[in-house]
Amino acid sequence: MNADLLNIALIGTRGVPAKYGGFETCVEEIGWRLAKKGHTITVYCRSGYYNRKLYSYKGMNLIYLPNLKHKSLETLSHTFLSMLHAFFYHYDVLMVFNAANSPAVLIPRLFRKKIAINTDGLEWKRGKWGTFAKKYYLFCERLSSKLANRLISDSPGIEKYYRERYGVESSVIAYGAEVMESRTPKIIRQLGIEPNEYFLQITRFEPENNPLLTIQAYKELKTQKRLLLAGGVRYESEYFKKMKKESTSNIIMPGFIYDKDLLRELWCNCYAYIHGNEVGGTNPALLQSMAAGCFIIAINVSFNNDVLEDCGHYFDKNPVSLADEMNWALYNPELLQPYKKKARARIKEHYSWDLMTDKYEHLFLQLVNNVF
Repeated sequence: MNADLLNIALIGTRGVPAKYGGFETCVEEIGWRLAKKGHTITVYCRSGYYNRKLYSYKGMNLIYLPNLKHKSLETLSHTFLSMLHAFFYHYDVLMVFNAANSPAVLIPRLFRKKIAINTDGLEWKRGKWGTFAKKYYLFCERLSSKLANRLISDSPGIEKYYRERYGVESSVIAYGAEVMESRTPKIIRQLGIEPNEYFLQITRFEPENNPLLTIQAYKELKTQKRLLLAGGVRYESEYFKKMKKESTSNIIMPGFIYDKDLLRELWCNCYAYIHGNEVGGTNPALLQSMAAGCFIIAINVSFNNDVLEDCGHYFDKNPVSLADEMNWALYNPELLQPYKKKARARIKEHYSWDLMTDKYEHLFLQLVNNVF
């Protein structure tokens, strides 16, 4: 084998084919591209999520292992089993996603395995977690900074946080996206909407993503355009109950949508996209909305500023501010197109999956060659 071709394990996600979230999409997109370059890529998958077991996919090897069926232990239990399995195979690099998985890294690290950890966002800041969970996530942040050969931060803001709080450097590698165009706009009609006649937000229904604020702002508008909130919660919450209570007949909440064709058409055909995520680094939904050429109204936090820059508008965390920006979009349709073009151009230049794959490959080669 070519000395520059590596055997890499991707651990800590639900697996591929990607159906469930940003990390799964990241694993699929960089995994098949690395495999195409000649690297041997193995993805550890949670068996309970896949009725049909594929043992190879887009050039990647897939290994299915079980996990504990408990909200708090699902991810870590699967990662522990994956690490145990990986210990007996000669992987050049163990690529672990999510700092919450860092306890599972301890034993492989003692045996000098090369380990990179993608830290994800600042999970302890999420409103859904109680005191114990927040302390656990903070503990895992610190542990990941000690155990990983190299940390990966998905934005400059996360890189700065780990450097200032824990005194460790990390490689900044964001999520990626590919520019997309509408192909079959009529399929969105199944949700009761027409092209260019709805505001869109795609997110988990959690306080730090602000879908309730979006509902409250929308109700201040005088418009025939509808609001579509795609997403949900896996466990019933008081926050979701408040959303349902404030919802009206013009607000559509179809639940989680995993159909990639339908998601593409929703992004490509919305009048404007509302991005309310205020915690974390580079958000996949923000990248996807930029790649689709949406006019984007994002909550004004540094993580979103880093990604969107001047390619959209921003709102402060209150319904009045968001309603003002939505009204601006309604009354100035002729001014939206330049923002859409700039957003797509920014994706092409800074956030393509090809570029992110090259960055991961460079990092893995540095790890193997003991650069860090």
